[in-house]
Amino acid sequence: MSFNFFAYISRMRYIGRWSLMRNALPENIQEHSHMVAVLAHALGVIRRDVFGVPCDPNAAAAVALYHDASEILTGDLPTPIKYHSRRIREAYQKVENLACSKLLATLPGRLRPAYEDLLLGESARELHDLVKAADKLSAYLKCVEERKAGNNEFLSAEAQTRKALEESPLPEVGYFMEHFVPAFELNLDELGTIED
Repeated sequence: MSFNFFAYISRMRYIGRWSLMRNALPENIQEHSHMVAVLAHALGVIRRDVFGVPCDPNAAAAVALYHDASEILTGDLPTPIKYHSRRIREAYQKVENLACSKLLATLPGRLRPAYEDLLLGESARELHDLVKAADKLSAYLKCVEERKAGNNEFLSAEAQTRKALEESPLPEVGYFMEHFVPAFELNLDELGTIED
């Protein structure tokens, strides 16, 4: 018997992000999910190793990899619509949960619990703050990249997202913003070569 879960997951590359914006550098949810996983892992390491709070960075990365998996079936709803009202947010959350349940049904029974935990379970809830922060950081870095590419379409999104990150209650976000975000303003020559 053949199962469709991973074939669906591979289709993340066909779902574009920022659909209402003119993009100099188009981004799909597969690329986005990879970056969110990298950032969630980093925030988890910072939480554990800098602030001494127990955290599993690997679990944060795994949850982040699948955080937009429902969009394979729903598409990427533009932010102004998704967050227009509480009623829309709640209704869309139900749609996302239904999409995740449909995806989980495409796995063999023995594998479902592991992926259910990532998509809907305890790990997803427990690490929600880090993954949400990583998602916001990814959006901010996308805005920076667009500005650097000469695209002014993202300037207000950049300012709004930076403000939200600066107001984040998570110390891991402040640490990342201070220590790592400035390097995203550099070009390759400014980043330099990796020394022996």
